[in-house]
Amino acid sequence: MSDSLSHPAPQFGTAEYVGTPGGDHCQFCHQPIGSSYFRVNSAMTCPSCAEKVRMELGLDTAAAFGRSLAFGFGAAVLGLVLYATFMIATGISLGYATLAVGWMVGKAMVKGSSGVMGRRYQVAAALLTYFASTLARVPVWIHYRPSLIGYVGTLMWRSIIFPFARFGGNPIGGLIGLVILFVGVSIAVRLTAQKPVVIDGPFENSTQPQTGFAR
Repeated sequence: MSDSLSHPAPQFGTAEYVGTPGGDHCQFCHQPIGSSYFRVNSAMTCPSCAEKVRMELGLDTAAAFGRSLAFGFGAAVLGLVLYATFMIATGISLGYATLAVGWMVGKAMVKGSSGVMGRRYQVAAALLTYFASTLARVPVWIHYRPSLIGYVGTLMWRSIIFPFARFGGNPIGGLIGLVILFVGVSIAVRLTAQKPVVIDGPFENSTQPQTGFAR
């Protein structure tokens, strides 16, 4: 495992398509391509990096999921605080803030797992986004009625079901709010969806890098 830490798997999602005179280069380690190469999701890759992708990238472990949850939870708390602060400062209940919360949670979870994604990451991202967006109303309610601080448990439950409960008084507003909330959750789900990794090759490299001086 120590070797994996000192030589981490290349991040195929952030391959840089660079061009250097004198021959083709691996899009991950940027070393010159030798006599053969592979393609990882169409990116030219040296055999060493291709093997690392095959062996390590996308390995879903308990540690990866735990880090992803920690990062996602932190982003959810930050999103909740920013959402609540905005509503308190402006007096405006802006449901579109849920879109930002979903983006923050999804990006944070992918960062925490070092690119590992999948179904359980999607479920966690959806729940974190939903709870962060709905629970943001609790500090707002307490701000306007400090006497409610002793009823935090009740307020939390009311805020969680608020997107559905509001249909009784304002059906149109409730529907719009629910659609926006769904879109915000969907953003987090899409960001944490498993991305396919396609490795093709090996291919022969017709143009090999120059290693000497021409006479």
